[in-house]
Amino acid sequence: MYDDLKDKRVVITGGASGIGYAAARRFIKEGCKVVILDCNQEALDTALSEMPKLNGGVWADVSKPDDIEAAFRKVDELMGGIDILISNAGISVRNPFVDIDYAQWSKVLRVNLDGMFLCTKEALKRMKQQGSGVILFTASTNGFEGYPYYTDYNASKSGVINLAKTIALECAPWLRINAICPGYVLTPMQKAEYTPEMLDAVNARIPLGRHAEPEEIAALFAFLASSEAKYITGTTITIDGGETAGTYIPMEE
Repeated sequence: MYDDLKDKRVVITGGASGIGYAAARRFIKEGCKVVILDCNQEALDTALSEMPKLNGGVWADVSKPDDIEAAFRKVDELMGGIDILISNAGISVRNPFVDIDYAQWSKVLRVNLDGMFLCTKEALKRMKQQGSGVILFTASTNGFEGYPYYTDYNASKSGVINLAKTIALECAPWLRINAICPGYVLTPMQKAEYTPEMLDAVNARIPLGRHAEPEEIAALFAFLASSEAKYITGTTITIDGGETAGTYIPMEE
C-alpha cells in the first residue's frame, strides 16, 4: 500500500475488463477516487455493480475526440479533476499481415495510439493547471519486438512507447509519464484469441512458465503512480516473466 495515493483522482481507460478492471480495483484499495472509461456498456454496468466504491463509469470510445472531451468533462463533475491517468484501452486482431485490410489497420491504430493521444491531451489540460500529474500507458513487449500476426497492434504499441518518451521530455519536471510493457497477460482478450493449446505453448517459452495475472500489472501501476517512483519518467518498464530476456531453453538440473 502507498499512503501518498490516498484520495488521488484516477481515470482508467478500458477500465471495465482485463488489466483496466484490475487497476481500478487496486487503486480503490489504495484509497483513490476512481472513474473508469469504457466503450462496452454492459461491462461498465457490471464493473459498477461489482465495485461500488467507484466514483463513476463513463461510456466513451477513446478513438473519438468528441467522446473523450465529453468524458473528461464528466470526470470533472465526478471528481473535480485528475491526478493520475492510466491510459490502458486497446484492441488487437490476430491476422497475417497480408490479410489485414485498411479498415482493420486504421481501427487498431485509432484505438491503441490515437486513443492515448486524445486522453493524454485532455488529462494534460487539467494537470498543467495544477502543476502535477502522472500518466501511465499500457504499451506491450510487442512494441519493441516483432510478433507474427499482430502487425497493426505491434506498430501501435511502438508508437505508444515513443509517445510517452517525447511527452516526458516536453512536460518535465511537473509531469511523470511512463510506458508499461506487459508480455502475455491472461485477460479476456487473450482468452478469446488463443486456444488452451496455444496458451500452453506460450507458457512453455516463458521462463516463469505462465501468463501474468492482470493484478500483477495493476500492482506495477500503483508503484509507478506513487511517490516511491518519483524519479522514474520517460521510460519503458517491461513485465513479462523473462520472455524478452533471450531465448529460453529449459535445462535439466
